[in-house]
Formats: sequence, C-alpha cells, structure tokens
Amino acid sequence: MSARATPELINVARFVARSAVNGPEERFVIWVQGCGLRCPGCWNPDTFTFAPRQLLGADELFALIRSTPGISGVTFTGGEPFAQAAALLPLARLIREAEMSLVVFTGYELAELRSRAARALLGEIDLLISGRYVESERDLSLQLRGSANQQLHFLTQRYGPQDLAPPAVEFHIDATGQIAVTGFPTDEMIPA
Repeated sequence: MSARATPELINVARFVARSAVNGPEERFVIWVQGCGLRCPGCWNPDTFTFAPRQLLGADELFALIRSTPGISGVTFTGGEPFAQAAALLPLARLIREAEMSLVVFTGYELAELRSRAARALLGEIDLLISGRYVESERDLSLQLRGSANQQLHFLTQRYGPQDLAPPAVEFHIDATGQIAVTGFPTDEMIPA
C-alpha cells in the first residue's frame, strides 16, 4: 500500500486565462475533455471523446489560475464537467478557499446530478447552467445559454440575474496563432 494517494488528474481540452463571456466578471475558463451526452449542434464537438488530451492535477491548474491577475473566478465547461466531478472537486475547493467564484456549465439537468461526487461538486458552485443543448431551441439572446431549455441555478448568494452581462463572443489567439472562439457565437463564427 502506498503511503501517499495519487490524486486524480483532470482531462483538460483547453483553457483561457481571461474571459468575460463565460460567467460574471473576468474569469479563468477550463474546458474539460469528454462528454457522453454529445448534444447535436454542440459548439465544442472536439471535447466529446474521453481520450486523454492534457492531464493536469488540481494543484497544477490552481497555480495557473492564481498566476492570472485580476480574475474573480473560474468557469468549468466542456466537454462535460460532471463526467469528471471527482477529479474537479479538489480544484473547486481550492478555488473557493481562495474566495473566488465558480461557474459550471453542464448538459445534465440539476435533478440528474445525484452521485456523491456530483453532489459534493454542486456544494462548491455559485452558478450552474444546466440542460442539454437543443439545436431547435437555439436562442442567442439568452444570458449564458445557447438554447431556451437550459436553466440558470444561482446556488449561492454571490450572483443573481443582475450580475450577468448580455450574450457576447470573444476571440482568443494563442502563442501558436490558433484562434479560439468562445461565448455564444453565430453560425458564421463557428469554425467548420
């Protein structure tokens, strides 16, 4: 038996150190890799597979978050964050201990999140955006939602509807020149 347990690693698709369209205020955004829901029309189909992409520990990700000045919180999106609830929980706790906010996008309905790890992760979240993306209900006028069936759950008193900005889009260019589109883009903005 090992004297020290090996922490679970988070399968990360990508991250953006600063965003203003993935939750209230300026945020560090983490897209996890892997989603079994595979909603038709999803804007992030590259995150569906559970194949390892970039495996990072909670401490490693938290160091990146803490090194980003001027952010007020973190957003988990995907992929499906609750597919990695146990691995994300230590990171969520570090975020909350640092008095930062946590926003999570999930394709699941709140009532579907029943596992022990899911319930524990829910206990760390300020704002949950839930529900599968339904292409026929697409509505880009909604705050933080892509389709009308999706719901906002303010799980703490930290935020309310008044704290949400109108839907917007950001373009991020990384050091290699790759362009990432985030937020709620029109069809013309989504790479083919």
